[in-house]
Amino acid sequence: MRVFLTGATGFIGSRIVHELIDAGHQVLGLTRSDAGARWLAQAGAGMHRGTLEDPDSLARGASAADAVIHTAFDHDFSRFAENCEKDRRVIEAMAGVLAGSDRPLIITSGTGMGSAAPGATATEDVFDRNNPNPRRLSELTGENMAGRGVSVAVVRLPQVHDTVRQGLISPLIALAREKGVSAYIDGGTNRWPAAHVHDVARLYRLALDKHAAGARWHAVAEEGVPARDIAEAIGAGLGVPVKSLSTDEATAHFGWLGAFVAMDLPASSTLTRDRLGWTPAGPGLMQDLRNMDYGTANSG
Repeated sequence: MRVFLTGATGFIGSRIVHELIDAGHQVLGLTRSDAGARWLAQAGAGMHRGTLEDPDSLARGASAADAVIHTAFDHDFSRFAENCEKDRRVIEAMAGVLAGSDRPLIITSGTGMGSAAPGATATEDVFDRNNPNPRRLSELTGENMAGRGVSVAVVRLPQVHDTVRQGLISPLIALAREKGVSAYIDGGTNRWPAAHVHDVARLYRLALDKHAAGARWHAVAEEGVPARDIAEAIGAGLGVPVKSLSTDEATAHFGWLGAFVAMDLPASSTLTRDRLGWTPAGPGLMQDLRNMDYGTANSG
């Protein structure tokens, strides 16, 4: 298939490019820059110019493809709600040109959308439509477009990592470096699911090759890594003290990250593994945090 891939030069998308090409697919990758265009050419992919701020440019890319995988997202988390609304507009634009066909549209969300209650293990067969996290807009939009004849599936992401980047843990590392302390809240027993970036890329490819309209897949290798363990690994890597903060103290310390740091978000991938034959094989989150170079790695 000819696959239009948004986020094609990003952390996850760049790995998906290789997964798709190695599996015999053609890739049309979204880029906004000359550097991105050069990287795509070197990887053996085609190039489509566009931006998230111009949904019509993405619709044109989708119209030229047999399938769409949407991983692009504006990761300025200080403007998270605004960026989730931007994602809604992009999904609507791409889905609009796929309506009435059987061309797959695979969109991206977060594992927290599959939790039936705070702290409950998220599963693929649950969607909390009233979740306070604005990322729900991505899945709500996918459902709405499915009702208009679009073949939509969802890949839900945990903290995706290697030894350079680790999802929301990367800004935590930057904050600990800035403030000279690696912190967690109260007992640090709240958990974050995780998966290595290469395993996540393989899941997207399997979700395409075994596409099922309406499916929700969990890219989860580890169901829940305790926040205290993460903070201790960061402290050891940076050589800074590790400290527990009260909820009141955490507000001032974490800033915009505070909305995420206290979340307890365990997630299962049992259905994903059973139905797609996905078996994560990459290093665990703690292994990557121990092995990263805290002096040179991109932690912002």
